[in-house]
Amino acid sequence: MYNSYSYFSADRAVDGLKSDLSFSGGQCAASENGQTAKWGVDLGEILSVHHILIQYTTRNRVWNESNYNTKDMLGFSVYLSNTTSRKNGILCFKDTHFTTATIPNPINISCPFHGRYVIYYNNRTHPPYPDGYSSYAYSDLCEVEVYGCPKPGYYGENCSIPCPNNCLEHLCDIVEGTCLDCVEGYTGPMCSEDCSNSLRRNICQENCSNNCRIPLDFCNITGPCSYVCLEEWILKAYNARAKVKTLLNNGNLHYSKNKQATLAAVVFRKHC
Repeated sequence: MYNSYSYFSADRAVDGLKSDLSFSGGQCAASENGQTAKWGVDLGEILSVHHILIQYTTRNRVWNESNYNTKDMLGFSVYLSNTTSRKNGILCFKDTHFTTATIPNPINISCPFHGRYVIYYNNRTHPPYPDGYSSYAYSDLCEVEVYGCPKPGYYGENCSIPCPNNCLEHLCDIVEGTCLDCVEGYTGPMCSEDCSNSLRRNICQENCSNNCRIPLDFCNITGPCSYVCLEEWILKAYNARAKVKTLLNNGNLHYSKNKQATLAAVVFRKHC
């Protein structure tokens, strides 16, 4: 666990205790005055998350617009990331419409994604802010609970159903079990349709770039050509040998040894 401008230790927000929502009760993390505030927890590995519960401090007072902690919470964001940087992660939620009268506490954040780090973030770096916002950012969290599957590669209500075999990295939607992406050669929601089978090639072709030379055999569901592109496309895009040489020097293009004098033999291994 970590938080910026730490005043009370960050691990108090994941200790399972939330009966005392004051700072003096020893069950809440807190931060000092700052223009930004960040708190995060490491789940230990990349896991499939469903939702996140956040319990903010109330100082054991009624949670309404008269409670001045409501203004501290306004504008907060929640991210799920594979690193400790929120910028590398997925934005699960960003408050843009709550007021001191409407912001809930606790609040459930839907976050049906995969990641290792849950990050709570708030800032006061770009004024002016809406009425009711505090002057400083805080991360005064009494409890953060992450709900999902405790092991990667599973989905369903009890996380007991394995993700389909052809899901890339065995990652699938925690509710439906649909693959986030497929291993090469497969397509479909469950990655069960074999693109290498001639009877299935028409399915895969719809997902391929029109500029693949052999789209049925050498492209995948995401669209790029994994082998060669049409010479006509290459000639149009790279009409000067100098440009091709630049790409060669960058490692993006490769000449056939037998046809180095023509662009027709160029193999373009990125998106057509």
